[in-house]
Amino acid sequence: MDYTLPQGRRIPEPTPCTQVIATLSGTRPNRILIGGHLDSLNLSVKPQEGPAPGANDDASGVAVAAELARILAAQSHPNTLQFVAFTGEEQGLLGAAALAARAKSENWIIDAVLNNDTVGSSSNLSGQKDDQRIRIFSEEAETHNSRELARFAELIIRETQSEFRAKLVFRRDRFGRGGDHTPFANAGFNAVRFIEVHEEFAHQHTLDDTIEKMDFDYLARVAAANLAVMATLAQAGDSPKEVQIKRDQTHDTTITWQAAPGTKYVVYHRETTSPVWRSVIPVGETDSHTVKLINKDDHIFAVGAEFGVPLEAL
Repeated sequence: MDYTLPQGRRIPEPTPCTQVIATLSGTRPNRILIGGHLDSLNLSVKPQEGPAPGANDDASGVAVAAELARILAAQSHPNTLQFVAFTGEEQGLLGAAALAARAKSENWIIDAVLNNDTVGSSSNLSGQKDDQRIRIFSEEAETHNSRELARFAELIIRETQSEFRAKLVFRRDRFGRGGDHTPFANAGFNAVRFIEVHEEFAHQHTLDDTIEKMDFDYLARVAAANLAVMATLAQAGDSPKEVQIKRDQTHDTTITWQAAPGTKYVVYHRETTSPVWRSVIPVGETDSHTVKLINKDDHIFAVGAEFGVPLEAL
């Protein structure tokens, strides 16, 4: 995909730019995107002159996307899968913004964007180490369902990986910072960021972001977690509409929704204090379900297509 970087921050003049998009076409128009950014930056010297290896920020994320493309290309999937090597990230998320704008103008149906940025190191210079978790950042908004995408990803990782887990962080990104998922969320698409637990800031945007700092066993676990999430979403059917809780005063909870023909559904619930789903109930091809002896006062409910991101019941 070709686009132009406009003159501005870190861009001395308008610059033609390209980013790579690999597509595995499915039988449905719905799309699942995964990506990392191919560009890097060295701010210890003039940005246009210094070498910027960018091994972790963000060759690691591009490697995850490329490996998933290799694996998932071996078979067909109902939903279309796209693997993106973004550019222009260090100049202000410009490549992601260009693709999000294109997706919006061409009426793409994007069910999920999985942005992997800085996912290749398990430790920092302060001695902290965590090689069994990945952070997932998400925001809650009326225009998209990114928070539920994050919860769904956490659930899939918890159910499919032996020890590796996702740590949910309920904010758009790290404090005062951003990533390539942000333009997609701004455009109304479900989008989250995967990032290592103990990010080392001293290596970023310097000559020191090299392959020697990587933990490839950890990166492999991150890729496996992403694979589980993307392969699941690749099979999802149409999301329900008008998911509602019946307002009768009983000890049970009845949920109704508008179902798509031929689509199987799943009901989820959790206590109001729990950040993650604790109960998953496959209910098949139906448009309602009653959860026995689980009250609507203390619990939050949701319904999703089988293999898909759920919608909270209201």
